[in-house]
This record gives sequence, C-alpha cells and structure tokens, in this order.
Amino acid sequence: MKTVLLAGGFGTRLSEHTDLKPKPMIEIGSYPILWHIMSIYSSHGFRDFVVACGYKSEVIKEYFHSFYIRYADYTVDLSTGKEEILRSNAPDWRISVVDTGLSTRTGGRIKRLGTWLGGERFLATYGDGVGNVDIRALVAFTKRTASSRRSRPDRKSTRLNSSHA
Repeated sequence: MKTVLLAGGFGTRLSEHTDLKPKPMIEIGSYPILWHIMSIYSSHGFRDFVVACGYKSEVIKEYFHSFYIRYADYTVDLSTGKEEILRSNAPDWRISVVDTGLSTRTGGRIKRLGTWLGGERFLATYGDGVGNVDIRALVAFTKRTASSRRSRPDRKSTRLNSSHA
C-alpha cells in the first residue's frame, strides 16, 4: 500500500524557516521532518511513498535525488561519469516525488496523484505530521469499519446516508 505525503503547502506559520525550504524539509536532528515521517511508516512495513510537492518542490526533489548517494560509499570515474556503489546504508524505500502545483489544495493534490496511485487504496498524511501512531492497527481498523458500513444515496436528496450492515 502506498503512502501519500502532502508536502506542497507554503508553511506560512513557520515563515522564518520556510523562505529557503518547504516546511517538511525543516530538520529535526539531522534529518528533515519528511524523513522522520517516512521512517515511522517504514517501521510499520509501508515503504512505497508518493510525495505531493508544491512550494519549493525543487528542494524536496533535490534531496531525494541525491539521497541514495549520500548514504553510500562509491567510486566515480570523473572522465566518464560512471559510478560504482560499493556499499549503501540507504533505507529500502521507493519514493515518487510529484509536483502537484504551487497553489493546489489538499483534494486537488491527491487527485493529481491518480496516475501514481493506480486506483488502489492508499494512506495519506501531511508532510509535518510526525506522531506516535500504530499505523498497522490504524489500517486494520479502517478496513474493519469500512467493510461493516455501506453508503447509499438518500433517495429524497443528494446526501449520503450510512447504514450499518
């Protein structure tokens, strides 16, 4: 199951820190908030991420573009540009970084990720949502409650009524 990280907002409440980088890239310790969130999800077995960028997307793109090499020992032949990885300490994550637009709101960002999500179920969180949550238990709970409820249109209006099965 993929995990969507919404990392496109302007971070205006932290404007003194977000002039040069988006809020999810502000460091806690020596790693950005985004890395901490991915570590939490990874510890629960979720390692396929889709980062929805907007404001300062180039900072996020550059970080993950050079991430693997930053955690590796390698040899590079400067005459050819050929690199040989000798050893890597990078986590086993798969990360798609997608620019979803500068002023796009939350729902629009998720909608623009349709190609990357492929119509499958996914997890989503904000790019500053660090917390101590049992993600596996949360997924199990939502699967149980989703299968025990069904939604159907109310015939007298356009509202949805939920009824227990």
